[in-house]
Amino acid sequence: MRLVDATWPEIRPESFGGQAPILVVPLGALEQHGPHLPLDTDAAIATAVAVAVSAARDRAALAPTLPLGASGEHAGFPGTLSIGTDALHHVLIELVRSSTPAFAAVMVVNGHGGNVGALRSAAALCTAEGRTLLPHPLGLPGMDAHAGRAETSLMLHLDPSRVLLGRAAPGNATPLRDLLPELRTHGVRGVSPNGVLGDPAGASSSEGADLFESLLERALHAFDSLHC
Repeated sequence: MRLVDATWPEIRPESFGGQAPILVVPLGALEQHGPHLPLDTDAAIATAVAVAVSAARDRAALAPTLPLGASGEHAGFPGTLSIGTDALHHVLIELVRSSTPAFAAVMVVNGHGGNVGALRSAAALCTAEGRTLLPHPLGLPGMDAHAGRAETSLMLHLDPSRVLLGRAAPGNATPLRDLLPELRTHGVRGVSPNGVLGDPAGASSSEGADLFESLLERALHAFDSLHC
């Protein structure tokens, strides 16, 4: 069920297979994704996965996408908008508080790595308050860090009209774990002038479809782990 299409009397266990619903919230960011991908790439991917989860599970209630996150590391590029970790933490906390008691738990499908700090701290506070916030990061072993082959393939699968392949170019392909110290100090612009961390060469819609299925499988597993 999409919350934006529902009326309040429909938010009851009878509408969700006889159990209290679980709220599924897509969380993205608005930040540069190289010269070839749209600023909302993270939100677009997170939304697509969350929509598929809600379609596959009767107990899932799909919330509207939270389109802004903590993207300070991308501030050197025009178009990036960030609310920061502290603000995102408070948004998540108040969202979960307001969801109680109608929803048994909140699962956040997160498309942006910079949101992880806010999600972890918010989840810890929710647990202390007796509420359940499950952060679910979108990622797979071997995926490059940002605007490379993986995200380009995913967007080619989800909406190829929004991918400007003619502008795609390699960026800094250093593994993220090795790049982090410099990235934290200088931001993405300081380590990759075009904003790409990886190489989009070889991206394809068929690869994107395979990646999406793997992301969805992991997300469904996380959803099913919520015993509440």
